Amino acid sequence: MRRGVLELCILAIISEGEAYPSDIIEKLKRSELIVVEGTLYPLLSRLKNAELLHYTWRESTAGPPRKYYHITDKGKAFLQDLVESWKDLENAVNNSIEKILADE
Repeated sequence: MRRGVLELCILAIISEGEAYPSDIIEKLKRSELIVVEGTLYPLLSRLKNAELLHYTWRESTAGPPRKYYHITDKGKAFLQDLVESWKDLENAVNNSIEKILADE
């Protein structure tokens, strides 16, 4: 389940504009989702292999060239499906715990 949520969050971040992996990690941290490079890079690779993302190389003034990720049209459609699934899951969970929420 966590991987599916991470895919949703990562695709959402990249859909806002090209992103470098450390920028993705920083945005996730600000949202209180702690992800390390060892988790992010394999996930980015899977998303790229599924043709949901692609990357371009950019020269860096502080070392070797860097990969910047972009979302593909297929990735945008997949992201929309994930958002719809998230809404369904959120509604199902809220319905299941509505009494607890009402008691707060």
